[in-house]
Amino acid sequence: MQRTLVIDTATAACSVALLEGDQVIAAGHDVVGRGHAERLVPMISALPHGGRADEILVDVGPGSFTGIRVGIAAARGLALGWGVPVRGYSSTALLAAAAIADGVKAPLAVVLEGGHGEVFMQGFTALPLEPSDPLVSLRPDAAILALGDRPAVGSGVRWLLPIDPGLQAHDALPDASRANLLPASLADLPPRPLYGRAPDAKLPA
Repeated sequence: MQRTLVIDTATAACSVALLEGDQVIAAGHDVVGRGHAERLVPMISALPHGGRADEILVDVGPGSFTGIRVGIAAARGLALGWGVPVRGYSSTALLAAAAIADGVKAPLAVVLEGGHGEVFMQGFTALPLEPSDPLVSLRPDAAILALGDRPAVGSGVRWLLPIDPGLQAHDALPDASRANLLPASLADLPPRPLYGRAPDAKLPA
């Protein structure tokens, strides 16, 4: 049966998982904040057979600029060394899939910390799981307006609750071991960064 190494470093969490088909045979998850590069390789090495797999699946964002790059670089490097394909998925899709599996009612919106006082936000429906809105970066007050009466899931809810304590809010970070919940259509992104907003640095005109 095909084995998949899953790498997720797009947020404050650093996690890896080894899947055999849809079954999780080993996993590691740690909330590191920063320092993904130092933590990731030992976590992969601790998996059976050093995480060796027939394919690699990596979180391409949105999330931390540095974390996203660390995960994609590791995935590409291992894929090249092992001669295996690498595919991507979004952190918002993974969080939506996990939340629905845990009983959160859809439609829902995933809200992640985005930096510079903004949050990343994307809506999802279920049956089948698919995005209902494009990924956007919004200030918290605008995110609450866009949220409507949907539940909010993700690390960005801590920016929304002080404005509206009555929100249906579920604080969560992506976990590589839940990647088996993703439909094939949402686990086939190019292994390129999905930053969620334009970079702060700009080339001179």
